[in-house]
Amino acid sequence: MKICTFNVNSVRAREELLLKWLEKRGRDIDVLCLQEIKVTEDKFPRQAFEGLGYQCTVFGQQRYNGVAVCSKEGAQQVVTGFGDEDWDQQKRIMHCRIGDVTVVNVYAPHGDLRGSEKYIYKQKWYRYFFEYLQRNFSPSDPLVVVGDLNVALEDLDVHAPELLEDTVCTMPEERRWLQDVLDWGLVDSFRHLNPDAQSFTWWDYVGGAIWQDKGMRIDYILCSKPLVGKMAEVEVDLWPRRRRTPKPSDHAPVILSLNKK
Repeated sequence: MKICTFNVNSVRAREELLLKWLEKRGRDIDVLCLQEIKVTEDKFPRQAFEGLGYQCTVFGQQRYNGVAVCSKEGAQQVVTGFGDEDWDQQKRIMHCRIGDVTVVNVYAPHGDLRGSEKYIYKQKWYRYFFEYLQRNFSPSDPLVVVGDLNVALEDLDVHAPELLEDTVCTMPEERRWLQDVLDWGLVDSFRHLNPDAQSFTWWDYVGGAIWQDKGMRIDYILCSKPLVGKMAEVEVDLWPRRRRTPKPSDHAPVILSLNKK
């Protein structure tokens, strides 16, 4: 099974790019988890994905946020949102069962300067997300948590750690929030399989950052302990990010290959 996470920064704007990319890969991705789709369910380009053999489950909102899971095998036991009216004004999370695996698709808040309203929201969101994991799952479940988590966990995950020290996505407390999630019972698949590698998943549109590889690794595929032995390979596919046309997302997709046994 190949599971992919991709912050597309508007699925409508990225539709042509996505379809070309999936065809280029030979439609090898089994579960495609999208974040920041920026459309409501009725505006999601469902037919285009269905034409490639995917069934799509969408939890979106107009112009902001939103997540979707497109899978070759239909998703079961779909739950959208946290189940809290206040928190679910922003559409940021969903989970479903695909085969023997539960997939949680997440778009964490970006945050802002320490002490700002957006910073406080991100802090509270991470606390609520941790409680959501505790409430709905067990570390012994076959669980995959994917998405744009908007934290670069280590200095190795940042192109210039000294320059970007203590900025948004690298603040020590942000790293602790994500580390708490891992300590609950999840493993960062990329770092587990590539302990010393530096590879980024996000690059600013400004200044040709992608061509200079001035990026950050903020997109993750986290696995519970029962799946660690099945993790075969993690790939950051740069092809969609290095397009000039159609205009790319500022993120690249991350793909995990899971062995069946």
